[in-house]
Amino acid sequence: MLNRKGRRWGADACVVGFSGGGVGAEFGDPLRERMVVPSLKLQDLIEEIRGAKTQAQEREVIQKECAHIRASFRDGDPVHRHRQLAKLLYVHMLGYPAHFGQMECLKLIASSRFTDKRVGYLGAMLLLDERHDAHLLITNSIKNDLSQGIQPVQGLALCTLSTMGSAEMCRDLAPEVEKLLLQPSPYVRKKAILTAVHMIRKVPELSSVFLPPCAQLLHERHHGILLGTITLITELCERSPAALRHFRKVVPQLVHILRTLVTMGYSTEHSISGVSDPFLQVQILRLLRILGRNHEESSETMNDLLAQVATNTDTSRNAGNAVLFETVLTIMDIRSAAGLRVLAVNILGRFLLNSDRNIRYVALTSLLRLVQSDHSAVQRHRPTVVECLRETDASLSRRALELSLALVNSSNVRAMMQELQAFLESCPPDLRADCASGILLAAERFAPTKRWHIDTILHVLTTAGTHVRDDAVANLTQLIGGAQELHAYSVRRLYNALAEDISQQPLVQVAAWCIGEYGDLLLAGNCEEIEPLQVDEEEVLALLEKVLQSHMSLPATRGYALTALMKLSTRLCGDNNRIRQVVSIYGSCLDVELQQRAVEYDTLFRKYDHMRAAILEKMPLVERDGPQADEEAKESKEAAQLSEAAPVPTEPQASQLLDLLDLLDGASGDVQHPPHLDPSPGGALVHLLDLPCVPPPPAPIPDLKVFEREGVQLNLSFIRPPENPALLLITITATNFSEGDVTHFICQAAVPKSLQLQLQAPSGNTVPARGGLPITQLFRILNPNKAPLRLKLRLTYDHFHQSVQEIFEVNNLPVESWQ
Repeated sequence: MLNRKGRRWGADACVVGFSGGGVGAEFGDPLRERMVVPSLKLQDLIEEIRGAKTQAQEREVIQKECAHIRASFRDGDPVHRHRQLAKLLYVHMLGYPAHFGQMECLKLIASSRFTDKRVGYLGAMLLLDERHDAHLLITNSIKNDLSQGIQPVQGLALCTLSTMGSAEMCRDLAPEVEKLLLQPSPYVRKKAILTAVHMIRKVPELSSVFLPPCAQLLHERHHGILLGTITLITELCERSPAALRHFRKVVPQLVHILRTLVTMGYSTEHSISGVSDPFLQVQILRLLRILGRNHEESSETMNDLLAQVATNTDTSRNAGNAVLFETVLTIMDIRSAAGLRVLAVNILGRFLLNSDRNIRYVALTSLLRLVQSDHSAVQRHRPTVVECLRETDASLSRRALELSLALVNSSNVRAMMQELQAFLESCPPDLRADCASGILLAAERFAPTKRWHIDTILHVLTTAGTHVRDDAVANLTQLIGGAQELHAYSVRRLYNALAEDISQQPLVQVAAWCIGEYGDLLLAGNCEEIEPLQVDEEEVLALLEKVLQSHMSLPATRGYALTALMKLSTRLCGDNNRIRQVVSIYGSCLDVELQQRAVEYDTLFRKYDHMRAAILEKMPLVERDGPQADEEAKESKEAAQLSEAAPVPTEPQASQLLDLLDLLDGASGDVQHPPHLDPSPGGALVHLLDLPCVPPPPAPIPDLKVFEREGVQLNLSFIRPPENPALLLITITATNFSEGDVTHFICQAAVPKSLQLQLQAPSGNTVPARGGLPITQLFRILNPNKAPLRLKLRLTYDHFHQSVQEIFEVNNLPVESWQ
């Protein structure tokens, strides 16, 4: 390889390589090497790197130049140190290791020359962070520079502190930054405000330090200072309840500033597309949203202003749409008037007609948040929402689907289901599962009739059967079984669907079950609700055999079909030899479950044929809404009939019976004789019926609060099923009473080795602020030995833009939870 003057490099001139993750070089004579190969200037280095044709050539150039930079750092050249570090920072920006320049940054920052300080602070921002202990060494240098009156140097120090300042540095330098907030220079004040924002985010306890200057800074006319002050007040209010109460007093002043912006404008140089300073408007609206939340007086003060902004802002430009969107969020978050909320929903409805997809997506997301609180106002835009289902953009159609499902109610269920079923036929594959599940849930909740409900589920199974939830088959079979008047209709619909397509496994399973239960109604052909269909026994058997032999059938589907054939043996009038042959064939099936079922059915044919009709009779009717209530009513009716028909016992008989019960219950030798019974007719029977026939339910286990921090609480509730006392069900409930949402919430648990723990999926990962919908998660703990229960929990979540991780042990669980 030739150098820039055409001379060839010697093999022993330079040995360059990566060692321990860094760039290193070994030289025989560093002075001789620098004389032969001079170090490149930054501009020449950039040109040579960009001129490299391959990655190997680029690495070779960088390795050689990093060797020169290391040699210069070792020699301690103070004149060209900032030039060498500037080249190293460029190498760092390309992704190559440059950590060996960290100490050089500290030396340059401590220098008295501005050129050195400029490169040193830039290097500190790029090469240092909280993970390196070296960042603490520049605290004194920053403090000295902040105390000087040189504005450019103060600006460099403030920028570095706001970029990589750790919590320790913020605590040490907060007084200096507070002093600079009231400096006469707008340049320094603006940077000091941004540094204060960083300090509040790092150390919320410093909010009391920056409260007094903020009120004075609100009177500034400088755009950068005013915008930074609004941002600082927003951070203070989000992290300190005391600051929130303090700044509610300045709501009229904020309203005046925003009204001035809307009516007269701030300055022409800050206007964008005819909208006066949209960035400042957005920041003020966000602050008003925080100050007016759950506060009637502040909300009343800003109502007229919000209406003025919502009606006078130009929507032809994106800047105006941004201001309008923040206005809508503010109206919905404070205690605004009802007419103002309707206006906000109408603005979102206009956003749905915008040609920009981003604006439509924002509108759909916002309407989805408002559908619970302002359902009737959102319903007015239902046709526009349904139109968004046809969007080619996947994210838009997904949001439109979620909003459409949320808009379904008992009055529009038929129309909405038609639109959603049409969308299901043409929607992308990744949306079919969500669409199918949503249709099934909406139909189950708002179905006007059972027949409509069955038709809707059948349409979903026919269109997207492979994408439905696992419980769809059980729900439909239960629905059909409980609708006796629709048995003939259902079995004919399912038979026709099965004859057309056997690839949709949930549909095949339901059809096989229905044919097995109501095959006699299928052959009778007496259903008047659909067109007459003549079906003979051979066709039905051939269709089920086709399902059994199909390569698309799952083992569970074959089990449904085999059971259907077995049930048809008692419902068909013909010979059962064909069914017996099919059953005997599957007695040697590789699938163990199917083989066992076939062997049992074959044994039923051979040994217990006289019991086959009774065993394979139709399933009893199941009422979906209240089977337990019906059973209890039936039992109470039978008890009443028994009490009326029972003979009246005599007094000696009743006394002897009570003596026998007394012997069974007595725990000591002392026998207490029963009191004298009233010999009136029926008196003894009444006393006997008063005796408990079942043990009383166990006392409830008290709830337990195990965690609380900054408004976030974690409560445990316990249930021990009576049928399985060794099982303990613990419901974890996470609530949030703070002013900020809790996101990315994860709860993990561990128990001693003698116990078995199963964690169910949580209900979500976000806990809304101000007592919103909590997160619940179920823990199943099996404790057969009744060992003392100890629980170790690990919580991780994000709160107020900070990551929180807590690990603690719960040793005070109620004794009733494990004994």
